[in-house]
Amino acid sequence: MEYKEYELDELLPYEQPQAYIVESIQYSDAYKTPVLTAGKSFILGYTNETEGIFEDLPVIIFDDFTTATQFVNFKFKVKSSAMKILHINTDLVLPKYIYYRLQTIHIDHSTHKRYWIQQYSKIKVAVPSIPEQQRIVSRIEELFSSLDNAVETLQKTKEQLEVYRQAVLKEAFNYSEVTDIVELQSIVDDIRIGPFGTMLHKSDYIDGGIPVINPQHIKSQEIHPSTHVSISEGKANELSSYKLRINDVIMGRRGEMGRTAAVTTIEAGWICGTGSIIVRLKPEYDAVFYSQMLSSPDTVHYLEEKSTGTTMNNLNEDIVKHIPIPNITTKEQKKIKEALDAKTSVCDNIEQTVNTALAQAEAMRQSILKEAFEGKLS
Repeated sequence: MEYKEYELDELLPYEQPQAYIVESIQYSDAYKTPVLTAGKSFILGYTNETEGIFEDLPVIIFDDFTTATQFVNFKFKVKSSAMKILHINTDLVLPKYIYYRLQTIHIDHSTHKRYWIQQYSKIKVAVPSIPEQQRIVSRIEELFSSLDNAVETLQKTKEQLEVYRQAVLKEAFNYSEVTDIVELQSIVDDIRIGPFGTMLHKSDYIDGGIPVINPQHIKSQEIHPSTHVSISEGKANELSSYKLRINDVIMGRRGEMGRTAAVTTIEAGWICGTGSIIVRLKPEYDAVFYSQMLSSPDTVHYLEEKSTGTTMNNLNEDIVKHIPIPNITTKEQKKIKEALDAKTSVCDNIEQTVNTALAQAEAMRQSILKEAFEGKLS
């Protein structure tokens, strides 16, 4: 079979996106024009701006710093200039063919620089005839369709697991008829919002320092710090009143309600971020138990009703201290926690299996692409 070699910049002449950058980030699902990024989030939101909309389709958008790509066949605007808009030379290559071919190119992008001009644009690729490109694309998409169906089933399983988790939590913490319901402030020593923006600036962040925990770092009752969102030991000492302690509960106070986690020996000494709030329980109350309770459906519903803000839910100390909570004895806390752990551990095991299958599906996707461009797909 005959192939011709081309550098990527011959197949994909680029355009800078400055003319198409969105001016306002006040997004709404009621608006029409999507605002894109080349990363996994892809559609960041929708804008009502009518000027500077990109319409010369289809194209590929390329993140100049991470090398992520997205195929786009609808009108759009972009979030920033940190990307290239790649036009497709359709005299030489089919749009989907070159898009899939890009997915097989992997280079080290750990250095913070723009990669398209410096490296990608000069990479040479072998291109077959248009009919052969069409055959390869059709075969890839046939296999991807089967794979996508399997992934959709796995994702639905994850959604069902989350529904089950919420039902388990609701049942576990439905104690309104058998115990006293008190306000959260009666079982804590302190409730404290993270430092104001004037106390912690973006310029204070360093790599690999003491983690600062904001809502996005609280997932599934666990704290997942970012190495980039951290501060020096000296700055942490300045913010010592916001240091997390063992048996604290940290709660996200912005956006999605009910994001909580118990602080263990690992996280002790880390800093509560501006978007979070510390719930410092009295010693006789277990943080793991009450963290789960504070993320239960009833509590989430309460927080959503009480939260303030027009574009994003926000909590303040006054709202949090009045959260109605069952006053459970230490012995009863342990009993409930053991029963809850037994049920949720089943969910954890299933979810781990699903996550493994999803990772295998992604590996299979890469394998399909690799074989397609090595001529091994019949």
